[in-house]
Amino acid sequence: MIPNDFIAQLLSRVDVVEVIDRLVPLKKAGQNYQACCPFHKEKSPSFSVSPTKQFYHCFGCGAHGSAITFLMEYAGKSFPDAVEELAQNMGLTVPNDNTRQADPQAGGLFDVMIAAAGFYKQQLKTSPVAIEYFKKRGVSGDVARRFHLGWAPAGWQPLAEAFDDYADNQLLETAGLIATGDGGKRYDRFRERVMFPILNQQGAVIGFGGRILGSKDEGGGPKYLNSPETPIFSKGRELYGLFQAQAAIRKINRVLVVEGYMDVVALAQYGVEYVVATLGTATTEAHTQRLLRLADEVVFSFDGDSAGQRAAWRALENALPALRDGKQVRFLFLPTEHDPDSYVREFGQAAFEAMVANALPLSEYWIRELNVRHAGDSAEAKAGRAAAARLHLELVSAPMLREVLAKVLEGDVDIAAHTLLPPIKAKPQESQEAAFDDGPRTRYVARRPPMPRTDPATQRVLACTRRILGRPKLAMYLVDMQCPDANNMPQVLRLLQAVVDVAIRFPDEPNVGALLEQFRETEFATEVSRLITHADAEIDDGISDEEAEAELRQLRAQIEDGSLFPSARAIAIPEHLLSVGILALGARRAAPTAEQDAAAELRATPPPRVFTRPTREGAPAVVLAAATPVARVVPVVRASPAVPALPAARVNPPPPKVDTHESGDSEPHDAFDEVNFAASDEDDIPFDFDRGNPAGPQDHHDAPF
Repeated sequence: MIPNDFIAQLLSRVDVVEVIDRLVPLKKAGQNYQACCPFHKEKSPSFSVSPTKQFYHCFGCGAHGSAITFLMEYAGKSFPDAVEELAQNMGLTVPNDNTRQADPQAGGLFDVMIAAAGFYKQQLKTSPVAIEYFKKRGVSGDVARRFHLGWAPAGWQPLAEAFDDYADNQLLETAGLIATGDGGKRYDRFRERVMFPILNQQGAVIGFGGRILGSKDEGGGPKYLNSPETPIFSKGRELYGLFQAQAAIRKINRVLVVEGYMDVVALAQYGVEYVVATLGTATTEAHTQRLLRLADEVVFSFDGDSAGQRAAWRALENALPALRDGKQVRFLFLPTEHDPDSYVREFGQAAFEAMVANALPLSEYWIRELNVRHAGDSAEAKAGRAAAARLHLELVSAPMLREVLAKVLEGDVDIAAHTLLPPIKAKPQESQEAAFDDGPRTRYVARRPPMPRTDPATQRVLACTRRILGRPKLAMYLVDMQCPDANNMPQVLRLLQAVVDVAIRFPDEPNVGALLEQFRETEFATEVSRLITHADAEIDDGISDEEAEAELRQLRAQIEDGSLFPSARAIAIPEHLLSVGILALGARRAAPTAEQDAAAELRATPPPRVFTRPTREGAPAVVLAAATPVARVVPVVRASPAVPALPAARVNPPPPKVDTHESGDSEPHDAFDEVNFAASDEDDIPFDFDRGNPAGPQDHHDAPF
């Protein structure tokens, strides 16, 4: 692992203008440089490179980053390789953290691999069987040399001719070239096979693939055998033919992914050179990410049989997390009797490339396959498709593509797109239960939902964070800032804190490109990129240091006193109000007291029906007692004199409720139930206490009912 301090030092010396200009010619435009964007097709230049910020940005497609990012995105290099290239140009040596040391055998493994590849290449000239095989497949000598094709002869230890220390060279076994039997005897892993050396993106041999021929061709082992995983070779990341195809991929802005070594070789023989192959494994997310750095369009080609269909579906699922807006992924299915090798040999280059041009877009293949797996127009079939598709949409991080796929699905299953889109998964937060007293009076706490991005306080913090990214020296005003509720800190404050922590580590003020690299592969990487490329970033340049300082000091004061983001607090109920009014809703029914028993007996006796008969004006009303029970007036229970009275708005009881049951048939009534105070054993609250104040969508009440 490369230390962050070295990355910062490197980017303080590297000139991003020189790095990009070597690959994409730039022209001066004011204080910056510009060119037509190398990452998408355009007629007028929108690709800008800032020598001050050491940062590039395309206003058309949004591509941006440092010198390291450019080598990764344009040249297709890995992060360590990009750093190594820049360091060599600056005369620096790349150090390693002690936490992750580079394998000390790596240099020796490359030497062993190149020596083995040379041996196999020489052996091809002496093998009529291998020569005849390649002739039948239409492979010319030029193509064989381009791909360094070879032959592993028969016998147990042919490689001993190339390595004098074959018997005790441990690197041969580490590289996967030899194996050790039960008796401790060594033997070659590859025997009687045509050999396909696997090169990394810099052209170094890192592994081999071997196709069985000769006496073993009749079931004497697996048809194809690949090198095992080694310190320099990983099947899930590497692609066969990528080194040879890089120039053609950049020229045509397209890459074709096939399944076999011979497909790559045969297509190159017929002029289709933008082709790579997976190494006997399913296409992974890492494969797709790597290819989308090189080209805007990736086409997966599979055989039309059932195995090809299964492989295509796995490729789609594995590619979803790597998809990016502005990029295309498509799927090509050849007739069941053909693979790319046989098709191009029978029909030629033009016919094959016409098939590639008409490959299915990912969205069409996705819907088509969902309809195959969940066929039908019934509600159940559509629900099945929607459920399966929703799992896929969760994997897509490209925002525009995610929305469009949901719209495509909406037309198929007749469900609104906003319903189909799953929520963006947030990172799990540490439990906040410990922040609150778990006593009976403070257990039911409504917690504040996540702060929306449109919230003014959030936007204010983001603006200040953006200004610190543009002028890192401003971070000094927020050093050691204390948040009143560190366990319940909003995400935007965590972002601000992370930016400040990074900015103050630099002895000198870093450039934007160096700052951005410090957040690579962190949870804040996407947000920092958005802030750096925000439209208001240029406006921030016009704000004076004094004005920015005043804003940051005010922001700090409001954060520290808790007034900017007031957090949820437990409401402590006074002891003398525990059994009064709506505050008593959470109380469970206790054992009845003697007074409550007496009141229950009184309520069990049906009261007489009482009504008044109006008289002429000025005369007293006549009160009559009913002889037969009819609807009764519910008695109102007053609060005990020992309990302080509630405010006037609370003391007035609700309007009397008329019981429509005959008193003789009705069950005994609990007066507290009648006035909607204390609940039953099941806490069946018979009124809507949220009326007039509806709860929000994120209302999380831990209530007792």
